[in-house]
Amino acid sequence: MEKNAKIYIAGHRGMVGSAIYRKLQQEGYNNFALRTSKELDLRDQVQVQAFFEEERPDYVFLAAAKVGGIVANNTYRADFLYENLMIQNNVIHSAHLTDVKKLMFLGSSCIYPKMAPQPLKEEYLLTGFLEPTNEPYAIAKIAGIKMCESYRRQYGRNFISVMPTNLYGPNDNYDLQNSHVLPALIRKFHEAKVNGSPSVEVWGTGSPLREFLHADDLAEACYFLMENYDGEEFVNVGTGEDLSIKELAELVQKTVGYEGELVWNTDKPDGTPRKLMDVSKLHGLGWRHTIELPQGIQQVYEKFVEREEIRVL
Repeated sequence: MEKNAKIYIAGHRGMVGSAIYRKLQQEGYNNFALRTSKELDLRDQVQVQAFFEEERPDYVFLAAAKVGGIVANNTYRADFLYENLMIQNNVIHSAHLTDVKKLMFLGSSCIYPKMAPQPLKEEYLLTGFLEPTNEPYAIAKIAGIKMCESYRRQYGRNFISVMPTNLYGPNDNYDLQNSHVLPALIRKFHEAKVNGSPSVEVWGTGSPLREFLHADDLAEACYFLMENYDGEEFVNVGTGEDLSIKELAELVQKTVGYEGELVWNTDKPDGTPRKLMDVSKLHGLGWRHTIELPQGIQQVYEKFVEREEIRVL
């Protein structure tokens, strides 16, 4: 990407988009076309087309999405399917109509079949049934991958897709009703520590295995791929390492400094038994993560405490 190129980051205030924004600024880019969700409703085709006609970005990072954890995905199924499809359709199609040089679509590891072999290779897409609790979100993301692939095949567009593993980092969502597991654990343990609670309830059995990538590492990978990858096949982005939810909970508990008891609510769903990305393709291209999980959780928790102190004041 040329240093003076105009870049549009859809979702630049979210966890992923803001990380990409910080990374690009660090690399010397300063010509951005940015809009908040209040300024531009990406679900509205007319608004999105008008924005692309006006700004004519050279490069697009499509990091905007309606996201949430198991409860949100399973409760607001129609919203997750409709809103994500509309966002993707409008941005990808408008990027085509205005001759965007290159677009990156960010998907999710939930695109893979629930019982796919582990680790998850890119070629396992569409080889089995999806995890029911987040099927609508997964279907939307699969459609986004296929849109990029189809615009490439029919129109020769350089639209690429990346599939991140579970993410955490600055600007994460800590709402217990619709957050992911790691920020939910951070908030639960912090509040239990502050309130002197004797125990913390954690959902499920603790047995599922999960992989976690810091958003700043994802941003590094996205920048690397935008500069060095033009292939049709999407690319997994992760660490290639996983741990059990029980191990994760104990790591967060230790980081927060909470000394109470963990109580496992086995009436709550576990979700997919294991979800580990095969990142051999990404490693083969020359990129690896640098932020290890204990270090990353410590950084995120310190930021969370700062935010909570500011909110209280």
